[in-house]
Amino acid sequence: MIDALDEARKAYSCGEIPIGAVVEKDGQIIGRGYNQTETLRDPTAHAEMIAIREAAKTLGGWRLAGCELYVTCEPCAMCAGAMVWSRIHKVHIGTMDPKGGACGSVFNIIQEEKLNHFVEIETGLMEAECASLLKSFFRDLRQRGSRWKKQKESELTK
Repeated sequence: MIDALDEARKAYSCGEIPIGAVVEKDGQIIGRGYNQTETLRDPTAHAEMIAIREAAKTLGGWRLAGCELYVTCEPCAMCAGAMVWSRIHKVHIGTMDPKGGACGSVFNIIQEEKLNHFVEIETGLMEAECASLLKSFFRDLRQRGSRWKKQKESELTK
């Protein structure tokens, strides 16, 4: 989770919602990602999606059986679906997302018995650190207000 937090800090420094993820297999990190939806102007550029894509590329195939995903915040429905389809074995979640989480908070897609794969869940891993980073980001965003948002938007158009 320490590596996932490092990824989340990269997102924060880019003005992205600070969520980071890593995929691990046999004790080695094979995929890393941090939120880049604003930077890449891509709604699918979530930390988990980027880490899963990188892991699949590293392994040379889309099946990530035996892999574990560490993510600082509970994945959304899109990312939860990607975990099921890629056959991730287990997800370790830092902090839960009561407004949009799809691994137990709002939905539990990764353990839906109608689907063809079941992902194990561990929650609360370094929860205080993960939650604190998100709270700091949104506090800074509110304090900076539209001035900061306009600056980031102008940087993206350059």
